[in-house]
Amino acid sequence: QVQLVESGGGLVQAGDSLRLSCAASGLTFSSYTAGWFRQAPGKEREALAAISWRWSRTVLSDSVKGRFTISRDNAKNTVYLQMNSLKPEDTAVYYCAVDRDWNPWNPRSYDYWGQGTQVTVSS
Repeated sequence: QVQLVESGGGLVQAGDSLRLSCAASGLTFSSYTAGWFRQAPGKEREALAAISWRWSRTVLSDSVKGRFTISRDNAKNTVYLQMNSLKPEDTAVYYCAVDRDWNPWNPRSYDYWGQGTQVTVSS
């Protein structure tokens, strides 16, 4: 079956960096858009970044542009989220997801989701 497993979360201080990884199995990962989302307590799930399967086109939300980057390694079936200059407001559970189409900002378009990894940024 399809599995997406996030890793790399943790507790860091403001200004630190983290790199999240999402390893996919059970699907042809190179044929899917991959995206990163986050959800803070009491808030809706927020789309952060996406990378297309073809040409690795990337998009980033305004809230993370300039601080986060998304990349993928199809040989490793893995998508990454490099997070720099972290802020306390970045504290959330971070999820990866994959989509057969290109609708990067629509969570309902995504076909499979990981279980999430907690990122906590202290001030």
